[in-house]
Amino acid sequence: MIRAVLHAGARAFGRKYAYDTDYMHEVIDTSVGAGLALTLFPMLSQHRGPQVARAVWFGALLASTLDGDCGPCGQLVVDMALEQGVSADHLLAAIEARFSDAGDVGLGFQFAQQAIARSYDANEFADTIRARFGDHALVAASFAAATGRFYPVFKRGLGQGHACQRIDVGGRLGEVA
Repeated sequence: MIRAVLHAGARAFGRKYAYDTDYMHEVIDTSVGAGLALTLFPMLSQHRGPQVARAVWFGALLASTLDGDCGPCGQLVVDMALEQGVSADHLLAAIEARFSDAGDVGLGFQFAQQAIARSYDANEFADTIRARFGDHALVAASFAAATGRFYPVFKRGLGQGHACQRIDVGGRLGEVA
């Protein structure tokens, strides 16, 4: 029964975002416990913080995801961001590393890049996020920076990783910088 519910959820997610969920079905078929764990991961990874900083969160998630993979997972993040009203222009600018044109998406993107870079220097982007949006936004951006790489890395571990692709941002193709 639980397995059937998990499969139904994976199929619905795949239909909603035109996303290949084969890896989810493989996990569910292998272990119901692992399938449940996979469905619970978003409780951690999707902690988005305050609405006012949503573009920052998506920027951090996008940078982390693209660090792990620039294929379907990156496209999924862009599609979800657009669905939430994040600016297509800002998303495209961040993907193309035109950060002066990327607004708050660029702020989150650069924050995540610096957090991922193993630098122990002060993260000036963190200071900006905290000053403009508060500690809750910084915590949410930190979750996004840490967890965005999970799915691409997990999929590669299962042998279901995908090659890089150009990201479609509202009908415009962005080349990952």
